[in-house]
Parts: sequence; C-alpha cells; structure tokens
Amino acid sequence: MRYCFALDLIDDPARIAEYEEYHKQIRPEIEASIRESGITEMEIYRIGNRLFMIMETNETFSFEAKAASDAANPKVQEWENLMWTYQQALPMAKPGEKWVLMKEIFKM
Repeated sequence: MRYCFALDLIDDPARIAEYEEYHKQIRPEIEASIRESGITEMEIYRIGNRLFMIMETNETFSFEAKAASDAANPKVQEWENLMWTYQQALPMAKPGEKWVLMKEIFKM
C-alpha cells in the first residue's frame, strides 16, 4: 500500500535547515522502528515549509500497531518530541494530529 501525508514546518529558514539536517541520516533506532512496522519505503519532500511524505508498506503494516509500538518506544518518543519542535499542524488537522493522510484524487 502507498500512503501520502502532509505536514507543515515552522516557517523559519534556520529551523527548516536544522530539520533537514536531522533527516540526512536519521537515528538507527528510528529507522529500525519504521522498517519493523512494515514500512518498506519512506520519502519526504519539501516546498517552502510544507512537507509531503510518501510511505510504502507491506501487508503486515497497521496504523494501530505502529502507533502502539511508537508509544511504547522511548527512543521514538524522544525523536517525535524533538521533531515536533520543528513542525506545526496543518489547519485542517485534528487536535494532536501531526502528519495528515492525504486523499488520492487522480492516478494514471
């Protein structure tokens, strides 16, 4: 399955540069957590302060299982809390929601 998400960064060029620096080589335990959940590929793109993430998953992936695993992993929580200092919710995001799942409207 392929899922696409959007999120905004705080609109500050220095903070955006720091955020990108963190993503040049993510922490090994974060990559392990992503892969162990059934996510096989992940890409993040940026324009201005808007982020777009494409996530490819295998048949074992579940949003609920990933959320439970992340909540129980102190290293993932540390990473998420750090990243949230650079991120801001989209205007249409639900309370506490970070990455917003996008609706596919065209495919060829």
